[in-house]
Order: sequence, then structure tokens, then C-alpha cells
Amino acid sequence: MRPEAANALTLLHDAGLEKVVMLSGDNQRTVDAIARQAGIDEAYGDLMPEQKIEHIKRLMAEHQYVGMIGDGVNDAPALALASVGIAMGAIGSDTAIETADMALMQDDLTRVAEAIGLGRRTLRIIQFNVAFALVVKAIFLILAFTGHTSLWLAILADTGATLLVIMNALRLLGGAKNLK
Repeated sequence: MRPEAANALTLLHDAGLEKVVMLSGDNQRTVDAIARQAGIDEAYGDLMPEQKIEHIKRLMAEHQYVGMIGDGVNDAPALALASVGIAMGAIGSDTAIETADMALMQDDLTRVAEAIGLGRRTLRIIQFNVAFALVVKAIFLILAFTGHTSLWLAILADTGATLLVIMNALRLLGGAKNLK
């Protein structure tokens, strides 16, 4: 078992993940022992790649999103099927890395929870930026129709809004630096 596994699972549950399921080709007895030690919610062993796919399909039917973390060639089909496939970059096979949506360049499972947090923060900033830009454009459109602004002032406001949106998005760089 990876030394950071128990902490990573706590962080994943804290991030809002409902259930952590282990799908492994290892024998069921080993899988059960690791699952108990780490605090994994469900664990299935003795699985072939096509059986992992069936489990992913079942989980996708039960839950809106399913993430899959894998490192081997036998994980690649399940990584491709999951909502988000995450490969363990340093130890992962080339096939798993190529198939996954993202790769952890450090084989530290706690980084998955950090990536979830950064993704959520990114989405919030994008939503705010789009709403802010649309509100500024709507205000100046209304002001232009009512004759209270000029084209040049609208262009200046649009440029200013664009700069503010860019500066707001640059705040994400601080969070991304923590993932390196």
C-alpha cells in the first residue's frame, strides 16, 4: 500500500467524493486487506480489464461522474471509459498515460484531491468571468441604445473588462503552482 493512501482517501472524501472503489487484478484477499488498511469503501479483486469496464459502467449508472486512477496497460480501457481518467505519470505505462485525461507527474495520490479543488476553483472563476463580461456588455448596450454612452467609451469598457477577466484568471496560477 502506498504510504499516502489513507490520507489521500480522507482528502478525497473531504473533497466530496461519495465513494472510493478499488478495482484490481490482484487476488481478492490482498485487495480486501489493502482496502481495510486504507479505508476504501468497496474493493474488487481478480479483475480482468473487461471486468473493470463493467464495474465502471455500473458506477456511471449509479453516479453522475466516475473518476478512474490507474497505472497499467490493463487499466487503459477503464481510464478511457471513466468521466475522468487519471494516470500515475511517473510509474504509469505509456498506454495508461496516453489514454487518461490527466496524468499525475508525481505518484502522490493526495494530488488528486488538490486537482479536484483546483478544477472546481477554475470552474468558479470561469463562470464569474463570463457573467462579468456579459453584464458589462449588456450595460453598455443599454447605455448605447439610450444615448448615454459613445462607441469609444463602450470599447474602453470592453477592453477594461477583458483585462479584469484576464487578471482574475491569473489568480489560478497560484493554485497550479502548488500542484507541481
